[in-house]
Amino acid sequence: MRVIDLVAEGPLNYHDVDARQRALHEQVATGSHEGTVILTEMRSVYTAGRRTAPWDRINPDLDVVDVDRGGRITWHGPGQIVAYPIIRLVTPLDVVAYVRALEGAVIATLAEFDITAGRIASRSGVWLFEPDRKICAIGVRVARGATLHGIALNVANSLDPYGEIVPCGISDAGVTTMVREGADVSLSDVAPRLATHLIDSLVQLTAETHQKEVG
Repeated sequence: MRVIDLVAEGPLNYHDVDARQRALHEQVATGSHEGTVILTEMRSVYTAGRRTAPWDRINPDLDVVDVDRGGRITWHGPGQIVAYPIIRLVTPLDVVAYVRALEGAVIATLAEFDITAGRIASRSGVWLFEPDRKICAIGVRVARGATLHGIALNVANSLDPYGEIVPCGISDAGVTTMVREGADVSLSDVAPRLATHLIDSLVQLTAETHQKEVG
C-alpha cells in the first residue's frame, strides 16, 4: 500500500482530485494497482452525500457539489486534510469495520498531538467530548469491491464555512479543529502521521479479514 501526499502542493481543485481518485479506483478495482491513500488539501468546496436533506443547506444559494458517497453535507477547504484511501475490501464486505479502521487511525493520530478523541456509537466520524464536537468527518463509498472518498480532518481551518450548512446533518453538536484544541500544528506536521496510522489500520483490517476467511 502506498501514499500519494499532495498536501505540499497547497489547496487543490476538488474536481481535479476527484478525477485522480476515480482513475486510481478503476485500477485498484481491477487489480492492476496496489491500494493507495491520497492525502490532499482542497480549495473551499461544499460536498453533499446521498443522505443530504434539503434543510442541511442553511444558505439555499450555496454552490454545492453532489457526490456519491454516504453521509450528508460537509465542507472541505484550506487548513483541513482530506484523505482518500482506495483499497480493495475482502468479501463479504464489512463497511462498518472499514469505517472503524479509519476512525481508529484518526484517533491514534490525534493522540500523538495530545488530543484525546473517540467515537459516538450512533454517529460516524471522530469526536471530542464535553461538549460533543466533531473534529473529523467520514463519508465513504464501496464500488466494485474497492473504496472511494474517505475522511476530512480539521487541522487549522476556519470554522466559518460550517455556518452555511448543518455539518453532516448534525445540529446538536459543534465542530472543532486541532489548533482550536490547543495543538500548535500545521498540515505538514499532521499529514505524515495520519498517513502512517491509516496504512497501519488498513493493513491490520485486511489481515484480520483474511484470517476470518481462512478460519
